[in-house]
Amino acid sequence: MRPSSSRTYHDPLHGAITLEASDPTEALLIGLIDTPPFQRLRRIRQLGIAHLTFHGAEGSRFTHSLGVMEVARRVFDRLMRRYPILKPYRALVLCGALLHDIGHGPLSHTSEDLFGGSHEYWTRRILREHPAVRELLDRYHPNLVKELEQLYLKQYPLPCMSQLVSSQLDCDRLDYLMRDSYFTGASYGKLDLDRILMAFDYDPVSQQLVVVYKGLAAIEHYLVVRYFMYSQVYNHAKNLAATWGLQRIIQRAKQQLSDGILEADDTMIAWLTMPVAELSLRHYLSADDGVLLYHLQRWQHSSDVTLSDLCRRHLDRDLLKACDISELDAVQQQQILQQAQQLLVEMELSPDYAGIQVALTRGYTLYQRGINVRTEQGLKDISELSSLVQTLSQPFQKAWLIYPRAIEPSLMRG
Repeated sequence: MRPSSSRTYHDPLHGAITLEASDPTEALLIGLIDTPPFQRLRRIRQLGIAHLTFHGAEGSRFTHSLGVMEVARRVFDRLMRRYPILKPYRALVLCGALLHDIGHGPLSHTSEDLFGGSHEYWTRRILREHPAVRELLDRYHPNLVKELEQLYLKQYPLPCMSQLVSSQLDCDRLDYLMRDSYFTGASYGKLDLDRILMAFDYDPVSQQLVVVYKGLAAIEHYLVVRYFMYSQVYNHAKNLAATWGLQRIIQRAKQQLSDGILEADDTMIAWLTMPVAELSLRHYLSADDGVLLYHLQRWQHSSDVTLSDLCRRHLDRDLLKACDISELDAVQQQQILQQAQQLLVEMELSPDYAGIQVALTRGYTLYQRGINVRTEQGLKDISELSSLVQTLSQPFQKAWLIYPRAIEPSLMRG
């Protein structure tokens, strides 16, 4: 049964996002939003553990997913007015945008660092296996689930459809850069969304999403913003230290569980003992930020001193220290790690408190056909037209030594 009225979500970035139940596609979106797997996204932080660094980073995957759908609707409806041939694909693109993150685990990408697995894999499984989601999609069109899987796997016959959802310039990235900038207070993350959306176009020959030449500057700005958000927010030293600490907690918890001395519910036991891809749908969807943090609360009272202390540190934001050692070569990095571990042993602490965390920031690449600009000479990749983008194409990585502040006075580099 279709909803009988419109639905409005008041978004801090996009204003009133209104879905009309009289529109079959938007009625489907309303139904999908109301399913348990999508509502679960309210309980998963968009930025994982970044709220420990940026106190405003409390937004959820739910709000981001609605934002991506809204950006996709603005882009697609504008293209559809110019190219009516695209109209049959509206439901595919809007559902693809709305549901693209429905498979995220606890603390979003952080859970992939802790347990492995892929949220994209779980998105496809939820579409196939969850009764409420599958029924709505099948009722709308019997091939919609299959087409959504093709969209997510970049195998859909019309490249433009996948590019709108997942590419170097997609609706997902546009929303998360704006949203993450807003909630972290990172002013260099601000985008001129209107100018960017006006730059989008469709190329009927190659069936690709392209950019008009006069929109080149807006896209360059977008890529600069993305560069700074990765270097200053996503790969912030405190985020890396917090993630590393959580990794040590999960490793320690697995060992404690194997020894039969860890308290955990059946959901956490499944996550600690099984490969993520082999979890049941029930166990996967039962895990969210609350479940993980509940167990950290329990484990801070563990008889294992290291597990207890690491949990307390995370909960109290008494984070480990992260020191940039990128200028050291591989041998020197191992030497300073060994020195840190030796100092820990001398203080009768576990060497597990020290380690090296590497953060890679990828530059602009030709991922999913890159960003093609329409010129008088035909389509050209943006890197051929912009020296700025050529510079931004260079990836870089940093290495960080993670250790407790207690050993810092004795820790010598070099």
